[in-house]
Amino acid sequence: MKVFTVIIKPTSGVGTPLKGDTLFGHICWQAAYDESLFGSGISALLADYADDPFLVMSSAFPVLRHDRRTAYAFKKPDLPLRQSLTAETDEKKVIEERKKAKKKRWLLLKSEERLNTLTGRIYVDDEELVDIVVKETAQTCEYESRRISADRLQPRNTINRFTGTTGEGQFAPFSVGQTIYHPCVVLALFFGVSDRINAESVVEALRHIGQTGFGKDASVGWGRFDVLTKAEEFSLADLGHPSPDGCYTLAPCVPEKGFFRKTYYTPFVRYGRHGDIMAKSSNPFKDPVLMADEGAVFVPDTRQVFDKPYIGRALTGLSKVNPSAVAQGYALYIPVRVED
Repeated sequence: MKVFTVIIKPTSGVGTPLKGDTLFGHICWQAAYDESLFGSGISALLADYADDPFLVMSSAFPVLRHDRRTAYAFKKPDLPLRQSLTAETDEKKVIEERKKAKKKRWLLLKSEERLNTLTGRIYVDDEELVDIVVKETAQTCEYESRRISADRLQPRNTINRFTGTTGEGQFAPFSVGQTIYHPCVVLALFFGVSDRINAESVVEALRHIGQTGFGKDASVGWGRFDVLTKAEEFSLADLGHPSPDGCYTLAPCVPEKGFFRKTYYTPFVRYGRHGDIMAKSSNPFKDPVLMADEGAVFVPDTRQVFDKPYIGRALTGLSKVNPSAVAQGYALYIPVRVED
């Protein structure tokens, strides 16, 4: 499997986070409708998905220019908070330091440097990251907010056709959550493809998704984005430690049982539902899945884990109405050094 990267720019708010497993599902629907996209139908692509996945998608992460170099803002690894603190002993200062550490949720990594250690790294918060982004794009982007993304409520109305107005019950006004990205922000997606898949086919699928909308409320204009680049081959291993003992994941995943002796992660429950035409079926919901969110760190028992650029497993048996449905439980990773 080879890993590639592509850059996208959000052009509207999103109702569904741009996470790897959801992006994978959208691309599968593109393949289901257009067999020429990947050169074969979706059934053939998923035939050996449990052993040899044809595609592994990452979540979306901010990408920017910093000190004249490309830099990526990854989610801060889910290691114990004490590893981000100094040896301060004063209780008041320790509390203040802990509060600041919790706000610093981004790991800024330049493309030409290695992530040799996860401790002692310079982590940044939203305001610091936005300041760097705006500094590089000051002439073309003006925006007062100092957050990479902001959540807001979008008012909605349902009109009673008998009265021509809103009302009570199902006709009462309501709000829907939406995430808005800072207009200066562009996002990087990483994806691994098997040898039988052309990487540009994945980019074309993403382009279709960006035009028609991603996730919740795509039919009303949400989830739009532009694809800015072609697929570029990318080595995640070159970002990591040359002698790693851990995997720092870039998407929600379900790790294999018995492969890891230490795990650090934030639990993430995926309440999945079918997309496209199956969203209107008698039971559009899939069984919930407990996953490890992106930014997890797994320490394997054996170095054989590092032979592949991804960890995790395929998720099957999730649907009552479509027994053949699968979900991505895989995640690309950056090899890191956790224990010294």
